[in-house]
Amino acid sequence: MALINRTLIIFKYLWEISDESHTVSLADISAYLKQYDIAADPRTLRKDIEQLVEFGVDIVKDRKVQNLYHVASRHFEAPEVKLLIDAVQSARFITPKKSKDLVKRLSAFVAPHDTKLLNRQLYIDGRSKATNESIYISVDRIQTAISERKKITFCYFDYSPSKERVHRHDGQVYSVSPYALLWNNDTYYLVGFHDHRQQISKFRVDRIDKMEISGETAVSKPKDFDVSEFFAQEFSMLNGKESKVTLLCQNVLMNSIIDRFGESVHTQPMDETHFKAEVTVDLSSNFYGWVFASVGKMKILGPQEAIDGFEAIMDSFK
Repeated sequence: MALINRTLIIFKYLWEISDESHTVSLADISAYLKQYDIAADPRTLRKDIEQLVEFGVDIVKDRKVQNLYHVASRHFEAPEVKLLIDAVQSARFITPKKSKDLVKRLSAFVAPHDTKLLNRQLYIDGRSKATNESIYISVDRIQTAISERKKITFCYFDYSPSKERVHRHDGQVYSVSPYALLWNNDTYYLVGFHDHRQQISKFRVDRIDKMEISGETAVSKPKDFDVSEFFAQEFSMLNGKESKVTLLCQNVLMNSIIDRFGESVHTQPMDETHFKAEVTVDLSSNFYGWVFASVGKMKILGPQEAIDGFEAIMDSFK
């Protein structure tokens, strides 16, 4: 087997096995190489390790009766990877399948004996996770289109009362000049100029389907357009006491319910035109305003605290 292969195998062994608390000897390395039918004397192994150090691998030699070796520094320290894993697990737009895959990859950046510290369950306040796996491709294409100043095309879907995805306008293809990606409430939003509406609009990226980068040049961003101001106007939030609330909604509000609480939200058909939803919300003016904005298509059934809060808000406008 070629010299470079032996050296890489030694690197793999040191990377996966060693750290400051778990050092290895030349005898350990030699025993590992035998699995690949490779024989090497101590002098050769020392030269291989020197080559790895010259290449940039931080390998420390602990000088004792029998010299011991370990990889001293890596891309990330364990506490840093813990933070990244927590972010992945808590991000609503990352699907459970993708979360598991990313956590596995992130674990490879820490010392091998620290990985067990990463195998813990993070409490995520019961939030739902996305189910649209194509969101990662969509985000990448949007960023590419913004950089290259190209339009994008896509279909946009709604949810039916039975939670089925239905493309808007019989599958009409939207043409949009992307200006920015906004992040709010664990959700990505695309902001751009909508060719058909002839105005700046926003779209939830997890409800975008069949996205492609167009060959057309994007419409230039208006000089008076400010992303920060747009964000503030579109996503003003106020916090309040958390409560489990039961809502009676008309079927046309299924989109709104799923947008806010995810596809796993508990719903139950009540009659041909209504369904009931059980959700956890903050009893704030933001929530009550959201209910009010339904123009009578949504009613709070309980608890009484939520009903009283909504009525108090309504009385304040009389």
